[in-house]
Amino acid sequence: MSSQPLKIGFVPEHFSTPIYFAHKHFGLDAELIPFPSGTGHMITAIRAGEIDVAIGLTEGWIAGLGKTEQTEENDGGYRLVGTYVETPLCWAISTGNQRPEIQSVDSLKGGKIGVSRIGSGSYVMGYVLADQRAWLVPTTGVGTSAESASPYSDFVVLNTFENLRKAVNDGTADFFMWEHFTSKKYYDNGEIRRVGEIHTPWSSWKIVASTKLVKGTALDGRVDDLLEKLNKGIRHFNENPEEAVEYISTNLDYSEEDAREWLKTVKFPERTQGVDLNVVRSTVDILNKAGVLTQGKGIQAGDMIVKQR
Repeated sequence: MSSQPLKIGFVPEHFSTPIYFAHKHFGLDAELIPFPSGTGHMITAIRAGEIDVAIGLTEGWIAGLGKTEQTEENDGGYRLVGTYVETPLCWAISTGNQRPEIQSVDSLKGGKIGVSRIGSGSYVMGYVLADQRAWLVPTTGVGTSAESASPYSDFVVLNTFENLRKAVNDGTADFFMWEHFTSKKYYDNGEIRRVGEIHTPWSSWKIVASTKLVKGTALDGRVDDLLEKLNKGIRHFNENPEEAVEYISTNLDYSEEDAREWLKTVKFPERTQGVDLNVVRSTVDILNKAGVLTQGKGIQAGDMIVKQR
């Protein structure tokens, strides 16, 4: 086992608080690398060897592997090793404050959707929204969901949350989706306007490790240590809500009131080790139906996971 500290990618939002506690209170020996642009960027980084482990959105990780045809030269770059958040994610649907023509979610059909990256959670959830709203219209000929006509006129790649907010105000995009509490501050200050919301049909955050750290069902010992330290960080988070609120409202972009409200909605697991195969299978099924993945292609659900729960 290498003695080099792991490079861990994470999204610097309120969900990252137990990671901070693991590092501060329980000696997590790792370089924590923030990725404010989200899971899609971390997929690129872990495949490029820039990070070793990452904590991000379930749909992004699974879509990335489900689009990969595994070969000797390409194994997808990462595998699911742990579960970070048990509860679904509430994605707020936002537009610009001066867009009177957009008054409902249904008015977004055929519009320009802003996404952080192709393959990111904001991209994948665009298809899930379209599936739930029956906007996916199969083209003639091949009867697979992957052959559906696009429900949007364009996917505008904008990389960061700040760029997404600007885009819906200057008309570059008509709407975008981002986590509710991260968006709320910008509803309160009038920068953007809320149109609706959508919850993920799956538990929202998973932990992945580079395939270089995986041998069969065994993990590099540093990954095992990380998962144990995260368990302790989560326990500290649950037992010290006031410290969590202070950290979130002082160091991250949230008010104390929003931090307290968020605490009521989130549940972290007692043990991060392992991933429920049924969760992955159901996510793949929904992504197949939504046209993000194609049934029978890509890395299969069971092969995405190193250890099952």
